[in-house]
Amino acid sequence: MFLKSVSLQSFRSFEKKNLIFSPRINLIIGPNRIGKTNALEAICLLATGKSFRAGREEEMVKKQKETARVIGEIGQNPQQTPQGEVLSILLTAGQGEIKKIYKLNGVDKKWRDFAGTLLVVLFRPEDINLVLGPPAVRRDYLDSVLSQIDWRYRTASLTYKKGLARRNKVLQALRRSQAQKSQLSFWSKLITKNGEVITQGRTRLIDFFNQFLLAQKDNHFSEKKGKAGRLRLVYKKNNLSLGRLENNLTKEINLGMTLIGPHRDDLEFQIRRKQLSAKAQEFKNGRDLARYGSRGEQRMAVLQLKLAELEFISQERDERPVLLLDDIFSELDEKNRSLVLQAINVCQVITTTSQPDLTLDLERNLPMKKIRLA
Repeated sequence: MFLKSVSLQSFRSFEKKNLIFSPRINLIIGPNRIGKTNALEAICLLATGKSFRAGREEEMVKKQKETARVIGEIGQNPQQTPQGEVLSILLTAGQGEIKKIYKLNGVDKKWRDFAGTLLVVLFRPEDINLVLGPPAVRRDYLDSVLSQIDWRYRTASLTYKKGLARRNKVLQALRRSQAQKSQLSFWSKLITKNGEVITQGRTRLIDFFNQFLLAQKDNHFSEKKGKAGRLRLVYKKNNLSLGRLENNLTKEINLGMTLIGPHRDDLEFQIRRKQLSAKAQEFKNGRDLARYGSRGEQRMAVLQLKLAELEFISQERDERPVLLLDDIFSELDEKNRSLVLQAINVCQVITTTSQPDLTLDLERNLPMKKIRLA
């Protein structure tokens, strides 16, 4: 899979822009605030149906405009199928929210049937918040990965969020003595059923990540007494069941919100010293990177996570996603740049930079198309 082109109309800073890509390496060059990240945002929008930026989505529509459009053409491996696909999203802003119309080859689609047609992995400096940010950032990340490759997960995630909002409204009504407890039954069963799908998906993803990390020769972090530690992800799941909901009902009514479920999950980045035992290799003495890791360790952990994500999507869908790199080379040391270069060898890459000299290693080793924004 590769992205042949993207056309932007009234999207962010662009009035009208067409970008044509090579199936290999593409370097988007331009000064700061020219719109390089906007271009990557549009590509992610075509892949996931959502913006990766925090804030209001209506800001994707250019100021003084009512609508914006993003169109992308996907190319396929000619040995598999020469016929590509055309993705289109029409954005309409108004009254503090945005409406999206998704189309695949000119046919209207729901979000759950549109997302995942184009596969991408995005890596940017802000991803360090996966380690340092609040739990919601990590939950959104897990959802974004799984929603690209799993239609069942997309459906369950959407249904869970809607059911959770309705259940919370009933809890708030109960707090005001304006509802009956029996009204919770349907919504409790709904979120329990769909929450199980979410938990299973996240467990499978994190298990894969840990297996990948364990196999990596470059997954080494210095520990005390000169011993090497390895990155491992710890899934702090908030198990959801009808019994747990019932046991916490009084507290939930008092607070007007659901306190149990995958919307309370978290993910912890740990460095664990590997020790050999008679039975198996065991990880002990975990060190939380968010609290006790250096900035360099935190960046390396995110890079390892992104490489694992790239491999997960590739195996799940049997094709390589497009790798999007948003001005990351200025943030990485020589060792981590070499890891990125290894990943670049196996997929299409679209990378941005305001400092072209930082990508000389790419130019020396790989064919590259330069796209200048002015």
